[in-house]
Amino acid sequence: MRLLKRRFGEIGRGRLIGPDIKKTRFEHLKAIILDDYRVNGRRSLETVNAVLKALSASFGDDYARDITLDRLNGYVASRLEKGRQPATIVNELAVLRRAFRLAERAGRAICPPFPQLHVQNARQGFFEEAAFRAVLEYLPDPVKPVAEFGYLTGWRLGEILSLEWRQVDFRAGIVRLEPGTTKNSEGRVLSFVGYRLLDRLLRVQRQRTDTIERTTGQIIRWVFHREGAPIRSFRRVWRTACTRAGVPGRLFHDLRRTAVRNLERAGVPRSVAMKVTGHKTEAVYRRYAIVSEADIAEAVQRLDRLHAEQHARPTESSSTVVALADAARVKVQPKSSPENG
Repeated sequence: MRLLKRRFGEIGRGRLIGPDIKKTRFEHLKAIILDDYRVNGRRSLETVNAVLKALSASFGDDYARDITLDRLNGYVASRLEKGRQPATIVNELAVLRRAFRLAERAGRAICPPFPQLHVQNARQGFFEEAAFRAVLEYLPDPVKPVAEFGYLTGWRLGEILSLEWRQVDFRAGIVRLEPGTTKNSEGRVLSFVGYRLLDRLLRVQRQRTDTIERTTGQIIRWVFHREGAPIRSFRRVWRTACTRAGVPGRLFHDLRRTAVRNLERAGVPRSVAMKVTGHKTEAVYRRYAIVSEADIAEAVQRLDRLHAEQHARPTESSSTVVALADAARVKVQPKSSPENG
């Protein structure tokens, strides 16, 4: 009866562990999570396939019950020995954990405890104005406006490259990202009314596009393109430009951090800045190690004023403290004069 009651409780919570638990293999876990990604239309299906391929090399023939914490620790150790970054391993374990959770809901597995890895992957690079302009000089002409747009807006590279002219409204002065096209699947609107650099960039790019359309007779959908063809990647030319500009190793993503810092410098409230750049939570500021330089400067100035006041304030040895009760009985002595000696 106790077992029956426990089973009823598990059914109510959707966690009934059925008799098939001993038969579940890694291949079943793999099929469960792939079906989940397909049903929900997740865009990272290709990435999950690559992760499952790496996991299959270690757990491909195993039963789910044999994938224990010890086995998972061994997997982490082997991946680290092969030079994989901790962040990559964390993502791989997250996929496997998700598969176990789904199988547990279906009563086909019990999710084991997973190892916890500490990941230090906060971005470190910033672009000062001079450094960015130097990199811009070495970029090909089709890529320059992409970098400028990223520098001015802080948008992600994928959002910039996929931007189409139908999303740019010159009359209203806005650029719109439709829901489902961003990393967090939320839509976003950026106004360039009064943002002269961004307005000029988009209008010049529109003129270039019109010229190519008249010359080739084609209709170009994309805002940023190579003679009408969409830009897929420019990692090699970006790396070369950064090296020649004297800032080797900088990432395009550093433009995003730079834009956030510029918003902070301009005194834009963080809630508004997050809407401009598309950050969903304020935790990204802590991960990016971005602070308000204006706030720090004001704090230092206040501290300087405090020290100045303390320095100018007379000390106890050079001043006389008189109680109020005694002050009434104190007679003021007249100043000496030549007449009274």
